[in-house]
Amino acid sequence: MSSPADARSALQRTALRLEYATIAWNLAEAVLTIVLGVLARSLALIGFGADSIIEVFASSVVVWHVLPRHETDHPERTRLALRLVAAAFVLLAVVLAAAAARDLFTGRRAGESPLGIAYLAVTAVVMFTLAAAKHRLARALGSSPLRSEASMTFLDGILSSATLAGLALNAVLGWWWAAPRAALVVAVAALNEARENLEEARELG
Repeated sequence: MSSPADARSALQRTALRLEYATIAWNLAEAVLTIVLGVLARSLALIGFGADSIIEVFASSVVVWHVLPRHETDHPERTRLALRLVAAAFVLLAVVLAAAAARDLFTGRRAGESPLGIAYLAVTAVVMFTLAAAKHRLARALGSSPLRSEASMTFLDGILSSATLAGLALNAVLGWWWAAPRAALVVAVAALNEARENLEEARELG
């Protein structure tokens, strides 16, 4: 029969595997969606790629906390990490909101990206699945950083769905305004994530 320490170590190893998978996926996602976004002149895809970079940073922070050798919590470093992620989300929101407002005002039309649409559909499924598994592990481990990052992964699934809807409507119906409006959804979600990270950082204080 395994001891509580052995059971916790097994949960930590599972959490690490999930985080490494998230990092690998998001690194590939960032490169692909940004390249596709530039080629298709799609603000929504570029914004989604930028969000993937933020997710990589957040996952790296969780890896640092979950590693078995870090048995003792480090609230000061956790607080700093949460604030840095919050600042990145605010910057992302400002850039996306400004660019989306410009496109809506000028009527700039993004090019279609069928490959980007297909990839976003797969991403939504992957992110929702990873988020559910991380939430279960966070409860079992009592890990606040893992729980917060799991919420970010879930947000990534929501963002991919919103971006997918905007691009699909543009490709199928010619609704050019769908993509910049999807980018505005990304901006609002990023601001909300920043607020939640700052609130958690203050609680650690």
